Amino acid sequence: MELAVGKASVSRAMKVLIALGFVLHTVNVFLRYVVGGQMPIASMHEATSFLTWSIVLIFLIIELKYEISLLGSFVMPGVFILMLSSSVLPRQIKPIDPTLQGYWLWIHTTLAFLGDAAFAVACGIGVMYLVQERFVKSKKLGGLFHRLPSLQILDDINYRLLTIGFPLLTLAIITGAVWAEGVWGTFWRWDPKEVWSLITWLFYAMVLHVRTHSGWHGKKSAILSVIGFAAVLFTFFGVNLLLKSLHEF
Repeated sequence: MELAVGKASVSRAMKVLIALGFVLHTVNVFLRYVVGGQMPIASMHEATSFLTWSIVLIFLIIELKYEISLLGSFVMPGVFILMLSSSVLPRQIKPIDPTLQGYWLWIHTTLAFLGDAAFAVACGIGVMYLVQERFVKSKKLGGLFHRLPSLQILDDINYRLLTIGFPLLTLAIITGAVWAEGVWGTFWRWDPKEVWSLITWLFYAMVLHVRTHSGWHGKKSAILSVIGFAAVLFTFFGVNLLLKSLHEF
């Protein structure tokens, strides 16, 4: 609606609704924690819900800092699809293995979800960049062009999000390895979820490397951000649906 109507009042109303939805979602996550007595990420329903909560949190932080016009139009459709997916998944609260309970569960999973969320918003920024770049090349500088941030601003924010998501993913993998060693006596088991997390980490490491040392700014970086989030989604959903993993989420 914000993208189609283009009025400032509609944009403000949409931001208020997103913030209100985030508050209600936060209450829901907290109630799941109270009822289950454990971090609410034990099933795909809970994990997907927590991922969308994390994405909206990162979105609100970026929106508050940069006040990017129309960012919600490029991020919220993905959030809606994820929430719709979560709503059709089984909602019963599954108990987490007692051996996995503890502070490492909170640390590892929170880092992982926030890292994925930063990559999700970077993907949205990347799509915005590609749309704006198309306007610039076609020289059709209509109303939407003037409502989107400049290419330089979008590229800078994309890089900032990558430099937030990558350290979070790095720490998630490290804490996961330490956690696994404490529970199973080994840092690495070549579980499909671990392998794909490593593949995703290597991809984003490559993205930051070529951006820093090979000048892959702008369009190339935007495209890589979109591809990278596709890898994140496969690691999050595809591994559980297509491969046999020890991870429940």
